[in-house]
Amino acid sequence: MVFRDLPVVQRVERIAELGFAVEIWSWHDKDLDALAATGATITSMTGYLRGDLVDPATADEVVRTARESIEAARTLGVTRLNLHTAELVDGRAARPRHRATGPMWLTALRTLERIGDLGAAAGVQFCVENLNTVVDHPGVPLARAKDTLALVEAVGHPNVAMMLDLYHAQIGEGNLVELVRRCGPAIGEIQVADVPGRCEPGTGEIHYPAIARALRDIGFTGTIGLEAWNSAPSEQALEAFRAAFSG
Repeated sequence: MVFRDLPVVQRVERIAELGFAVEIWSWHDKDLDALAATGATITSMTGYLRGDLVDPATADEVVRTARESIEAARTLGVTRLNLHTAELVDGRAARPRHRATGPMWLTALRTLERIGDLGAAAGVQFCVENLNTVVDHPGVPLARAKDTLALVEAVGHPNVAMMLDLYHAQIGEGNLVELVRRCGPAIGEIQVADVPGRCEPGTGEIHYPAIARALRDIGFTGTIGLEAWNSAPSEQALEAFRAAFSG
């Protein structure tokens, strides 16, 4: 989402040169060997290709493509794989659902148990990301942070955690400091961007230094990912991100 004037491999190289690790979204459309050859540390990537966690008709496809994602992750040395509760096509739910049902919860739970076992066998962690349905991802069921937290806690598997995205949570729920405290041990990774606009910290309404303090208070030492468009030149946006979490 930064250095968008460069091809993907060169973006990765430039980000790494500035002292940051890298995250990618889809892997099936990228030259994995070329990415691996950059020497960059790649901390996470998409952990499935198709299917909905909540749908018995497509849950097997989530699991099957999770296996494929694990194989791709080995090439890049990635140990954290990202999941959504529903397949996304251009940001929208491939099969929109605007009401969650009990069977959806149970299917998501059982599918995540299977995926957790895959993760344990491969030494990787799958993280379920919360999304907002108001601006970016309409039609995704069980998308709020409170829902993804409930799923992760119900599964109770060490290889299943939350990808707590604070941009999405601000739009859908707010109360971010308390949300961080509540999610605590369930968090596998934090993702950030400001609201509105989904740009780097300091461009909107979220006071990220307070978020940083809350993360220190709960003892979080994991990855914080900038999933944001740069409003300033990319180097400046990355420095704003670093400054927000370095005080």
